[in-house]
Amino acid sequence: MILGGRDELKSKRERMIKIIVPVLIICVIVVLWVVKNTQEDTGSERADDSDSALQATEALDLDALKSYGLPILIEFGSDSCAPCRQMAPIIEALHQELEGKAIIKYVDVWENPDFADGYPISLIPTQVFIDAEGEPYNPANPDAPKMDLYVTKDTGEHVFTTHEGTLTKEELLSIFKEMGMQ
Repeated sequence: MILGGRDELKSKRERMIKIIVPVLIICVIVVLWVVKNTQEDTGSERADDSDSALQATEALDLDALKSYGLPILIEFGSDSCAPCRQMAPIIEALHQELEGKAIIKYVDVWENPDFADGYPISLIPTQVFIDAEGEPYNPANPDAPKMDLYVTKDTGEHVFTTHEGTLTKEELLSIFKEMGMQ
């Protein structure tokens, strides 16, 4: 009886192993697949996040931003600047409200002064405007609000449109519409 019981127990173990091993293999494959796909998704979100994030954490790639076909506002300022702090809630609100309709970037020039290289910044806050076609904004009326249009000396090509100082939310919305925001 004892020998028969051991054989029966051994037979049950072998059947259990035959069931458990394939189940464990399938579980390992599923876990590996989930981990792999999660990592790929995270990487692609990071790339998109850098373009859609308000705060610039690296030098701006204007060509990449222009490729979206959306109007662009780049605000150059600093947290230590009173007019910049006045603009901050407006910029943040518009960034959220206009997601997918416009690109709004904020560059803190005290924390990242090299991010402003190549832009005509003489005081802060300064806003740089680029229309939905990727061209410098060409306002219908450059005096309301006061816009500065920069052109190259040798060719006269329009390269930047900026505004220095603060703007209201309504003024910015009007500019975005004129720049081709849908």
